[in-house]
Amino acid sequence: MANIQQIAKRAGVSVATVSRVLNNSNSVSSKTRSKVEEAIQELKYAPSMLGRNLRNSESRLLLVLLPSISNPFYSEIINGIQNTAIANDYHILLCETDSKPERENIYFNMVKNKLADGVISMDPTINMKKLNELYEEHPIILCSEYEEGGCIPYVTVDSELAAYQAVKHLIKLGNERIALITSDEKFLYARQRRAGYERALEEFGLPVRENLIYHTKGLDFQNGVHAMRVLLQEDNKPTAVFAVSDTLAIGALKVINMESTTPIAVVGFDNISFSSMTNPTLTTVSQPMYNMGCHAVEMLISSIKGVKVENIVLEHELIIRESTMI
Repeated sequence: MANIQQIAKRAGVSVATVSRVLNNSNSVSSKTRSKVEEAIQELKYAPSMLGRNLRNSESRLLLVLLPSISNPFYSEIINGIQNTAIANDYHILLCETDSKPERENIYFNMVKNKLADGVISMDPTINMKKLNELYEEHPIILCSEYEEGGCIPYVTVDSELAAYQAVKHLIKLGNERIALITSDEKFLYARQRRAGYERALEEFGLPVRENLIYHTKGLDFQNGVHAMRVLLQEDNKPTAVFAVSDTLAIGALKVINMESTTPIAVVGFDNISFSSMTNPTLTTVSQPMYNMGCHAVEMLISSIKGVKVENIVLEHELIIRESTMI
């Protein structure tokens, strides 16, 4: 493979001149530039991207932190992140933290050591104290989950409003005993979605029944299955269920189909691809996940360039399907 010295010899110029051409310097005449470019083509020279990035003190790599790659909620966001990154000459590295501090430290050190130019975090379990410390020196964007009152820019949806509208839809269908399947309320999204749930009940004069609120240990399908089985054991069973994620809602649907003697309406949250494949198809809050990923990358690249970015709250939509048409 040809090197820069061979290019300089073929073109009859100095190595420094070849370097200026490769870096698109304006100090090279058009005649000299043509000679160097011709030599590059003849010798089939491919410049080292690593070398160029090291000279420019950049890696062109963005880290994407998430707790688990298996969660289908993240897939469309990742598509948006990847497509937007590639369009801007960046690459991404998916970093599954598995909610383990030792993994977080590895990824944080990559940024500190300039092996990555910035971070997009989608991990609600991340150590925010350490992330805020990293943000003091390095570009970071939060995607979906964010810190209330924090300083790190974010892109998200209004979870409280979305949950309120979802539960209001269930109430208008005639449901008064509406269960909530939620996760650990140390997570902001869980607190916000519960607040929306309670807001809708209170607006219509319905009591908040603690026995119809079930906190799961995770967001997996099986967590939804277990939650629904517990709720069906109540003397006054719910006539409807609002779940804070589609995976929980799909688990609840499974149990209702197999074990409930009466129909129960179900609403989920996210609009993952599986939500239109269930039986019945799932009514859910649609988050613009692909666009969230696109905005996150655009915000991060702006931050890398030193441009101040503002928080973005995107529009959501309630997608009404068969699970509430009972």
